[in-house]
Amino acid sequence: MTTRTGRPGGPQPAAGGAGTSVAPRIVFIAAAAALGGFLFGYDSAVINGAVTGIQHDFKVGSGTTGFMVAAALPGAAAGAIAGGWMADRIGRIRAMQIAAVLFTISGIGSMFSYQPWDLTVWRVIGGFAIGIASVIGPAYIAEVSPPAFRGRLTAFQQLAIVLGIAISAVVNYLINLAAGGTNTDHLGGLAAWRWMLGAEVVPAIVYGVLSSMIPESPRYLVAVGADARAREVLTEVEGGGANVEARIAEIRRQLAGEVKPKLVDLLTPSRRNLLAVVWIGIGLSVFQQFVGINVIFYYSSLLWQSVGINTSNSLLISMISAVVNIAGTALAMALVDRIGRRPLLLIGSVGMAVTLGLCAWMFSYGSHVDGKTTMPKAQGIIALIGANAYVFFFAMSWGVVVWVLLGEMFPNRIRALALSVAASAQWLANWLVTVSFPSLSRWSLSGAYTLYALAAAISIPFVYYLVRETKGRTLESMG
Repeated sequence: MTTRTGRPGGPQPAAGGAGTSVAPRIVFIAAAAALGGFLFGYDSAVINGAVTGIQHDFKVGSGTTGFMVAAALPGAAAGAIAGGWMADRIGRIRAMQIAAVLFTISGIGSMFSYQPWDLTVWRVIGGFAIGIASVIGPAYIAEVSPPAFRGRLTAFQQLAIVLGIAISAVVNYLINLAAGGTNTDHLGGLAAWRWMLGAEVVPAIVYGVLSSMIPESPRYLVAVGADARAREVLTEVEGGGANVEARIAEIRRQLAGEVKPKLVDLLTPSRRNLLAVVWIGIGLSVFQQFVGINVIFYYSSLLWQSVGINTSNSLLISMISAVVNIAGTALAMALVDRIGRRPLLLIGSVGMAVTLGLCAWMFSYGSHVDGKTTMPKAQGIIALIGANAYVFFFAMSWGVVVWVLLGEMFPNRIRALALSVAASAQWLANWLVTVSFPSLSRWSLSGAYTLYALAAAISIPFVYYLVRETKGRTLESMG
């Protein structure tokens, strides 16, 4: 993305026109807001490097481990609901700052937790911050961005999430290396896994500082009657002139015409069932999680250690997976408006079904002797390749496209409410997969991956027969 120079902090050349460049100040504003997405990804995935150390030091089994790891997800569901309320009551910027404080508290608390129950509490608090960030970031960026660049700038959020996942893998690997090679080794008097969880404090503080350096959303400012400040913000991001007054008037009209939908609006005329489009949105959300993607980002170090790979190498593999995730996400962002949503989903579903099936097959060669699981070298290499290919197929399809579709597929009158219902289903499905994996893998690692492969296979006819293409269609045409 090329940029146009301008006086920092002051009025910029109009960015909403037909030009192909965007002012550096606008990029900074979007990037600062997207840092919440970075923390979303970081907090979600950082537990991956710590999980075996937590099991060792707390002497807990697979069931308790799954519960602690998944504890962030109910918190995220609650935070997503609270985030929307906070954004309307106290503003987008204040909500971001509260999320930053909660991320900081969660990091410090997790670092110094000494019982499974208090680590669970800190994980819930971190999850609440994740939920706020997942709602506030995209909404704020969309509201403050010039129309000509809204799509690209809003994509910062998804890119920030996968970068957060990747950086957490790098941090985990480096801390593990500095501590001596395992996450139970000590560094500065604390086990390495504690530093992994505590390192979140650094980006959380940066998020809090940067959020104080960006303007409030003009939509919120108009809603609370601060029109003069809204004009200043719009002049800063879109340029001055009559365009600003037109935007103020447009925001006023939208606010005046808004009617909050009720749950009954999601039902069929008979009131006996949800609308078909709502069920399809829920299905997309559930399939996105039932293919097991978060097993890779929450448990991959535990997974690879369970088949005989040492701690350092397992964290290195996790880091490679995070880089593959970034590459797949970048490809999806480049293709989603070119070839369409359905083709990407179908390609991803086929690719995931094949690669997950391959992993399940390779894991079936593992043997458990004297408390340790080992795999033949050839099967281990194939499993590694298959797992990373699976991450790539997910990232270039379902990882990005589901969120695009959920933002487009619902009729205007129910879009916000239907999206919240689908997102809640996604958090619930995420929780179910996350909490069940340790016990499933103890039963049969191959069996667990077979279930994820079946979910990917079933998603193919689901997309082919039920999901409509939204590429090129206006939001108003969705009915």
